[in-house]
Amino acid sequence: MTEQQSAGAATNRRGREIPAGRERRTTMADVANHVGVSRALVSIVFRGVDGASEATRKRVLEAAAELGYRPDSLAQGLRRNRSRNLGVLFSLRRPFEVELVERMLPVARQLGYDLLLGPFTPTRGQDVVVDELLRYRCAGLVVVGPELHARDLEPLAEEVAVVEVGRGVTRGPVDVIRNDDAIGTRAAVDHLVALGHRAIAYIDGGENPGAVDRRDGYRAAMADHGLTADVRVVPGGYTEDEGAQAARALLADGLPTAVIAANDPCAIGVLDVVLRAGIEVPRDLSVVGYDDSRFSRLPGIDLTSVRQDIPKMARLAVRAVVERLDRPARKPKDVALRPKLVVRGTTAPPRP
Repeated sequence: MTEQQSAGAATNRRGREIPAGRERRTTMADVANHVGVSRALVSIVFRGVDGASEATRKRVLEAAAELGYRPDSLAQGLRRNRSRNLGVLFSLRRPFEVELVERMLPVARQLGYDLLLGPFTPTRGQDVVVDELLRYRCAGLVVVGPELHARDLEPLAEEVAVVEVGRGVTRGPVDVIRNDDAIGTRAAVDHLVALGHRAIAYIDGGENPGAVDRRDGYRAAMADHGLTADVRVVPGGYTEDEGAQAARALLADGLPTAVIAANDPCAIGVLDVVLRAGIEVPRDLSVVGYDDSRFSRLPGIDLTSVRQDIPKMARLAVRAVVERLDRPARKPKDVALRPKLVVRGTTAPPRP
């Protein structure tokens, strides 16, 4: 170690420098990355169940010792020493998820539990957040909008209660609380067709939670109205930037009379671009969002949007995870709530 290293930083067991004041505990994901296996396989090794070869077990245990990882920070033994903490994984970038978590707080408190919040970002994945929450010995996890790779939660579902909100990607004893998204976009199409629109475009949500069902609902509704030839799906996403990019593509290729966006931030991105381009909403273009988040209700936006019952979803999610703790053998639930279209000032009959 150099004099500079000894003065300002420490090193871990592998000789890598750790900046002073920034040392963190090693996670199960670190062990998985070090060995080159999945997080689920590492969990299998630490739980001592079948599913890993002897060679893999040896490599995992050696890596854990080298990195200074203590497997007792996992969920092992949580059912024997149950805490009153529930962990929540969610994205800070999605207004719908933030509002949902806010609604969960009083429900958990009424049931005698504390919520520990675990926000994830593009640079802070769900694996890292899960490890952090389990260190606080959360008895259950509520995963809002789980990423597709969240199937790695499957081994943990045998140790802690897991509920997924928005979509289900994990097999096993996992409850799912979601919105019937296909019905939501169908309601949007029905509304626009009733106003007289035929040229109705849809801005897709990619691989985000609910995106596939929302896209399928749009296609099916257009077909039922005899508008199959008018189906127009534009690549997009769940952010304002992705909505803005889709709007610029629509302006370049020919603007429809109405647009349904994958969610509210996407719709707000559309509104920003078209209004700057001199397009009047709803006179020249009707716009529909999805989620009915707080932003859609602002007077300056007044967005027609498909409403998800956020209070009910929050209540059902917290109750489901507590019920799973009380009755581990209970059959998993898959609850799909019916959405409702809320009509505001961004939709009107098409311009003659």
